[in-house]
Amino acid sequence: MATRVTRRQVLQTSALAATAAVGFHGSLAAAESKSPNERLNIGGIGTANRAGADLGGVASQNMVALVDIDAKYLEQAGKRYSAARRYRDFRVMLEKEGDKLDAVVVGTADHTHAPAAAMAMRMGKHVYCEKPLTHTVFEARTLAELAKKNHLVTQMGTQIHALDNYRRVVELIETGAIGKVREVHVWVGVNYSGAKFVTKPQPAHVDWDLWLGPAPKRPYSVGVHPARWRDFWDYGTGGLGDFGCHYMDLAHWALKLRHPTHCKASGPTYDPIATTAGLVVEYKYPARGDLPPVEMTWYDGGRRPEILNTLKRKDGSPLKWGNGQLFIGEKGMLISDYGKHLLLPEDKFVDFKRPEPYIPKSIGHHAEWVQAIKTNGQTTCNFNYSGALTEAVLLGTVAYRSGCDIEWDAKNLKPVGAPQAEQFVHKEYRKGWTL
Repeated sequence: MATRVTRRQVLQTSALAATAAVGFHGSLAAAESKSPNERLNIGGIGTANRAGADLGGVASQNMVALVDIDAKYLEQAGKRYSAARRYRDFRVMLEKEGDKLDAVVVGTADHTHAPAAAMAMRMGKHVYCEKPLTHTVFEARTLAELAKKNHLVTQMGTQIHALDNYRRVVELIETGAIGKVREVHVWVGVNYSGAKFVTKPQPAHVDWDLWLGPAPKRPYSVGVHPARWRDFWDYGTGGLGDFGCHYMDLAHWALKLRHPTHCKASGPTYDPIATTAGLVVEYKYPARGDLPPVEMTWYDGGRRPEILNTLKRKDGSPLKWGNGQLFIGEKGMLISDYGKHLLLPEDKFVDFKRPEPYIPKSIGHHAEWVQAIKTNGQTTCNFNYSGALTEAVLLGTVAYRSGCDIEWDAKNLKPVGAPQAEQFVHKEYRKGWTL
């Protein structure tokens, strides 16, 4: 333990010195790259696709170990990080490499996020984990509590949170550009539905049993790994789970939302195997200090809020907008997406003077995490913030799957008076797997 604390102190001191050397607007990563001995020792759990991008985001550090159930992906990643030792099972990697690691990046399918992250966190490792943070509401609360208890630096992979557009929207909402906001609409045209398990012989390069992890045991099904696992409730949570943490993030940030008190969902007939598109999920959030209660509605699979059909541009033409968020305030509206936003009605805001930017530019979503570890700092999507966001997102799937209008006891993670919904707040793990 003494050796580990000393290493952390050295990293913090070195990072602070590097920051001073490159200046406030400089690149900390560039300063680190000149001093290999000051790099974090990182274990990568998942190596391809989104996980591969996450590893690339921390490539300036020292990659000690790589884990993947797919031998082909593991081999490809091993060529890039040639010094990293390779494993198929994250449990084995953490047991063997734990003493050498400072931090872990988790980029697996959703159903194995929590078991991998929780094991690492109980060993005192800082964690970067892809969104949604977990597969169940209970898992999200567990990870947030572990981060707090063990004083760990954490970050959920909502990379859009680091872009400038979201920062400018938050500033407009916080400074009252459209007045108090009581209504928000969030819509994404994603479609995850109609999936079927198709049993085929297991490819030699895929360890299907390890891929299943805590999920129920079943024969290998073609197409689930790596492409379509989000289509199945056993592994993902459909469009809401995939994009809710990106698009609902902005409302949670700008309006200081955490736990809804009520949630109800409607959509196509529930399929216990395959996730479904075409959901409409209604959330009610309580007042927060002097901020009023908020009703937020989520739409996916082509469903969109009716009010969009009434919005016009300055010249009277219909407003055309893809996926996005619409904030409805007492003094106007604000519509946004990942990269742009617009105050409405436009003619009302022609002479509007925007607030001077006050939310600092991000040094990069992954870089925030690395720097915070070295300086004992904080990240913008730590598990306290992103855990509550994930809980809210996944509560929508609880409401839809149970068919219940949920009155939510956030403190105790209980759907009040709806015991049939409790089975979807968490799940039973397969033998040999723990949270």
